[in-house]
Parts: sequence; C-alpha cells; structure tokens
Amino acid sequence: MRIGFDAKRAFFNRSGLGNYSRWYIDALTKLHPEHEYVLYKLRDEKGIDFKGLQNSEVVLPRGILDKKLPSIWRANRMTKDIDRQKLDIYHGLSHELPVGISKTKATSVVTMHDAIFMRFPELYDRIYRAIFKRKYAYALKHADGIIAISQQSKDDIVQYFGTDPDRIKIIYQGCNQIYYSDASSEIKAQVRKKYNLPESFILYVGTIEPRKNLLGVFQALAFANIDMPVVAVGRATNYLNTIKKFVTDNNLDSKAIFLHNVETEELPAMYQMATAFTYPSLFEGFGIPILESLNSGTPVITSKGSCFPEVGGAAAKYAEYGNIEELGSILKTVISDSQLREQMAQEGKQQALKFREEQVTQELLNYYQEVLSR
Repeated sequence: MRIGFDAKRAFFNRSGLGNYSRWYIDALTKLHPEHEYVLYKLRDEKGIDFKGLQNSEVVLPRGILDKKLPSIWRANRMTKDIDRQKLDIYHGLSHELPVGISKTKATSVVTMHDAIFMRFPELYDRIYRAIFKRKYAYALKHADGIIAISQQSKDDIVQYFGTDPDRIKIIYQGCNQIYYSDASSEIKAQVRKKYNLPESFILYVGTIEPRKNLLGVFQALAFANIDMPVVAVGRATNYLNTIKKFVTDNNLDSKAIFLHNVETEELPAMYQMATAFTYPSLFEGFGIPILESLNSGTPVITSKGSCFPEVGGAAAKYAEYGNIEELGSILKTVISDSQLREQMAQEGKQQALKFREEQVTQELLNYYQEVLSR
C-alpha cells in the first residue's frame, strides 16, 4: 500500500497528538517497510526528529500561495497533492481531513482522539469549540474509516456527533520505545544532578492545565500529610499560578518542583527514579503518560472513569476525580509500601505489553485493508 499521513503534529507538536503521530509513523515504517509512506508537512523547517523519516517521502506545499499559507494548504488544497502522490490510504492522524478528500482517489481514514471540548465546553473558549466542532463533523461525515483511540473516545464521538458506532474501529496506541528499557545508573545520576531531583519523589507528567488537576495532587499531600515532594514535568499555563499560590499558602514549597523543558530522552530516567506516578486528570482520550509509567515499572495512581482503566487495567490504583481524601490515602499507601509498589510495577509491565507496536500496527494495517475492500 501507499499510505499518506497528515504529519503536521508529528513534526511540530511535542505533546499528545504529536506523540501519537510519531509513534504510529515510527512503528509502521520500522515494522512494515514493505509499504510506501508519504508524510505531508506544513513547512520546510527541521521540526522534531523521529525515526519515521528514514523510510518515507516528505511532501511540502509547492506553490507560492501554499507556501505562504500552509494551514490553508493543509485544510483545503492538499487534495491535489494527495492525488498526485497516488495514495491508497490517506490517514488524518488528528481528527481532521482536508476539504474535498472524498473527491480524491485515495481512501480516507481519520483518528478521533476525544471530544473533551464537547463534554466539558467550559474548559474551552467559544471560537475554539466552533472551529473544532466543524472540523470533527466534516471528518466524521467524509471519512471512509474512523478510528477511536479508546472505547471512551468512541462513546463520545457517538454521543456528541451522532456517528454510527459500526463505522468506528477502536485501535489503541503505544508509547515511545525509550520507555521499554532501564536507564543506566549513569544516566539516572546525570538527570538527578541536572534537575536537582530528591532521592524519593512523586512524579507528574503532562501539561499543567486545569483539566489534568495537578492542584489535586498538592491538595492530597496537604490533606494526608505526605512527606514526599512532587516533581511536575510539563508545559505551564496560567493554572500554574493557582497551584503555586496553594503550595505557598500551605507551606509546601519544599515539596514542589516544577520542570518545563525536560528532554524526552530524559523522561525514562525520571519515571524509573520516581517512587510513584500520579495522573489525576478529569478526562483524556487515552493518557499516554500512564502507559509510559507502566512500561517504566513505576506504580500508577490515576482517576476513575474516562479511558484510564482501559490503559491502566488492574495494575493501577484509581481515585475519584476531585476526591482529595481518596487520592491522598492511595498515595500514602503506595509510597509507604515497597511490596505493593513492586507488585504494581510487575503487573504494570505486563499490562503495557497489550499496547506494543507489533500488535497495534498489525491491527491498523488490517483495518486499512478492510476499508479499502469496501
């Protein structure tokens, strides 16, 4: 097959959608070199390096207008290039398809990650909601095949957009292979020294925004009188100011370490040095950091509901979102019980095997063939 990908986020997004795009492209090009891959990239800039470039062709906007307005090219004018590249499959990796995709000769597939902006509209501004509601609706109407990254995502697409559930295939994702191996003692020592990390700590990884509820972790620390610092890794938003005020007001400054520019290659060492990992988010489409932690052998404490049990399975511990007493109790139990942590680590590594590249990419390729044969 000749397969094209919307690679905007693969090249220029370091968080969830970018990780998803890079992971699938990397895995497919490595495990299935018998196929041809075309990556549609907005700008002729280096962007983020990833392995998928080694076995693929990169297509950029060509005309003067398209080079000046690459977002317009991606949304409305890319279809000419899709036909020019003679694709069998065009896969929109992040809930979007270019206008006119159904008029091309390519069969189209789109991945829908979540509908959080519909479920919790108060978390997004009106213009954002309007734009993405229109993009989602267009992609769902015109795609030949629809992928949801979890059962929760599928349920939300059905609920909020009225899509026929029989049109949606659940195919999970994985995480970067760097989390599969133990970091050397030398690397751990370097990372610990670089970021002045304490000997024991609770780790959080993710954008520091209200939905992901990092404040709840510090509230749980205060409530349960937990004497262990939290290392929070992620891009900051204005929400960080709210957290810092709580930290200061509750004399937790010595227990709060905020890191915003950690290299991806340094994260496995951080996960592996952490006593526990917590991800108390309100809602996600999948929750890649949970899988990163499971692969790292680090005990996971996350939220009940949403997609989290799909990823963490029986290996993780779950607290009701917003229940500070329950979160604090679980955190205190896990960090004080080494035998429990070892059990959670071993079960977590077994759970993580369900999301490995070999299985998931084969499911994706089988789905491509299914959609092509309709």
